[in-house]
Amino acid sequence: MNLAFYKYQGTGNDFVMIDNRQNNFDKKNTKLVAFLCDRRFGVGGDGLILLENHEKYDFKMVYYNADGNESSMCGNGGRCLVAFAKQLGVITNKAEFEAIDGYHFATIDENGIVSLQMKNVTDMEIHNEYAFLDTGSPHHVQLVENLKQFDVKNEGAKLRYSDLYGKVGSNINFVNQIESDEFALRTYERGVEDETLSCGTGATAVAIAMYKTGKTTSNNVRLNVEGGSLEVSFKEVNGQFVDVFLKGPATFVFEGRINK
Repeated sequence: MNLAFYKYQGTGNDFVMIDNRQNNFDKKNTKLVAFLCDRRFGVGGDGLILLENHEKYDFKMVYYNADGNESSMCGNGGRCLVAFAKQLGVITNKAEFEAIDGYHFATIDENGIVSLQMKNVTDMEIHNEYAFLDTGSPHHVQLVENLKQFDVKNEGAKLRYSDLYGKVGSNINFVNQIESDEFALRTYERGVEDETLSCGTGATAVAIAMYKTGKTTSNNVRLNVEGGSLEVSFKEVNGQFVDVFLKGPATFVFEGRINK
């Protein structure tokens, strides 16, 4: 197979993008997906994303983790896919698309800044030491000291595979507060099974959890991730979080072809 691909990154969260509007990609071939995401033998990426036709919206998003398995929603991946759709001429500056967690709306400006509407958040578990919520993917949010020196990979793996989350597991976010409306976070992602430079659904989860637990009173929160900066805005209506938007850069890196 001679396969055309594109590489995008959003605050260091990187993805292999494939235009699958002709349905030529074998979506059942998990080994191929894992190979393409492999940083030593393949292209390299935290995940692989297919852009497909949709009968109602501009396109459909199909997302795979680096382990080759189709996964839950990826916020940075969704933002990068909007930039990819613009590069392909599928959209101009606005997009409507369907992902595994449903409908999404997004805008992209002339500087490649993508603002992506995330799913509403209706349920959240608040515990003494952590919060748990689903922002399209499940997220554990926990404040820690000395975030820069924190052992994210090992401590994240312990929680990801703990009895708290069973076989399904959860993404794990470790957080430090910087200002009243600004937080730093580092994320261990399931499927990647390691720390990533950024996680969009994780940043969204942190912003909402910090608001819900009274760490901030702002509904426009700045998140410093290892690969850059993101913004999350939202409204709280009757205890639910709506009009949730994840905003940040989505950058084209390179394109190529690979024989496999």
